[in-house]
Amino acid sequence: MEMTVRPPAVAGSFYRGSEGRLRNAVRDMLRAARPVEPGVSPRMVIVPHAGHIYSGPIAAVAYRLLGRELPTRIGLIGPSHFVGFEGLAAPAHGAMATPLGTIPVDSVVGELVDCALAHRSEPAHLREHSLEVQLPFLQVVLDDFTVAPLLTGDEDPGPAARAVSTMLDAGLFIVVSSDLSHYYDHETARRLDRVTAQTIVDLRETDLDRFSACGRTAVRGALRVAADRGWGCELLDLRTSGDTAGSPDRVVGYGAFALGPARRSAVDRISAGTEADR
Repeated sequence: MEMTVRPPAVAGSFYRGSEGRLRNAVRDMLRAARPVEPGVSPRMVIVPHAGHIYSGPIAAVAYRLLGRELPTRIGLIGPSHFVGFEGLAAPAHGAMATPLGTIPVDSVVGELVDCALAHRSEPAHLREHSLEVQLPFLQVVLDDFTVAPLLTGDEDPGPAARAVSTMLDAGLFIVVSSDLSHYYDHETARRLDRVTAQTIVDLRETDLDRFSACGRTAVRGALRVAADRGWGCELLDLRTSGDTAGSPDRVVGYGAFALGPARRSAVDRISAGTEADR
């Protein structure tokens, strides 16, 4: 049976439409991104999903970390902006395309559907940009990889948490797609987003509301899993569209975060400090 491919829906609008220009634009953002050394070993990242000229520089800070890890299987989860539904929508297609090429859908998607953690929905994925805008970054940073694209349709983070946990156990690296505040002035957005960022870093998933982050269902699911596993979360970057390419009068907030177990060096420092205090 021939594999069906989801064509790009927002190439030429949310990101460059030609292969060469897109590859160069993503490479430029990655080169310009501030290098970070988080105290966690990243197993998940939270990244924004606006047009690349707006949120790409913030997302690039997180994607530089994947270049060190080089995962080969990516779980991708974010909000549905156009189709409402309960639970999680998995793709009906077998691959996703951008101007940079075609990415196979990971086999874990079928497993999630078979155990009723997700349902297949072509309409939910057809126009959706929240996952698609992440693909060019992944294609530039990684070599061959598969992707498990999932969309959240309602406020219940339970299905997202269960799917994220299942994918982590299967060895996937998780990319959570979410912007932060919407359409405040720059200074108000900065103040609100700082509060939201601290809430995310503290893994206080129940304190996120619909004004905090448009992808809050997926974010809450990821934070629940991180808390259950004793992982930490670190803020990598926090800016608005007013910092990148937009007017400061009406901005969208963007944050990049890394989640995972504490690095051994950090654990050793904590243990050494505890011993010294005795």
